[in-house]
Amino acid sequence: MASSASPGVKFVPEEDNFLQRHVAFFDRNKDGIVYPSETYQGFRAIGCGYLLSAFASMFINMGLSSKTRPGKGFTFSFPIEVKNIHLAKHGSDSGVYDKDGRFVASKFEEIFAKHSKTHPDALTGEELKQLLNANKEPNDRKGAIAGYTEWKMLHYLCKDKNGLLHKETVRAAYDGSLFEQLEKQTASKEHP
Repeated sequence: MASSASPGVKFVPEEDNFLQRHVAFFDRNKDGIVYPSETYQGFRAIGCGYLLSAFASMFINMGLSSKTRPGKGFTFSFPIEVKNIHLAKHGSDSGVYDKDGRFVASKFEEIFAKHSKTHPDALTGEELKQLLNANKEPNDRKGAIAGYTEWKMLHYLCKDKNGLLHKETVRAAYDGSLFEQLEKQTASKEHP
């Protein structure tokens, strides 16, 4: 599938744009466009199974493509433009990404200040459920589903043996570095 980026030019996310950095991991060829095949490859790289990776690639790309391509027509290739990912922000979220995709440290800290009751720097499954309910906006079914899916997948992939989702893990998910860590862990398991 052809990219709208210039041939040979690699896309580099803005340093302070955590949302671009988060999504750029899935831009496997670094051209600034994420196709469903790349989303699939990214999910496989972080250790997800075939079915989850296939579902995620279709769910994510179909849901975000048109939002990140303002003024461009529909295409069955469902590309996501990384530079415009902030246009696909959904409601019922934590507010940790601002309207431009930058990290809001106070909103991040608020997650743990309000919801980490059992452990100061980690969320239990029940606390995560409370966080999702607190973030749910009235009449925002799509945003609530997106938020639920993101957080539950993060918890599923990254909880420790006690079922805790640690603060540093959540922060790494926001800045995208978690995906690189998971890819290295997955690769080391496959090729010890």
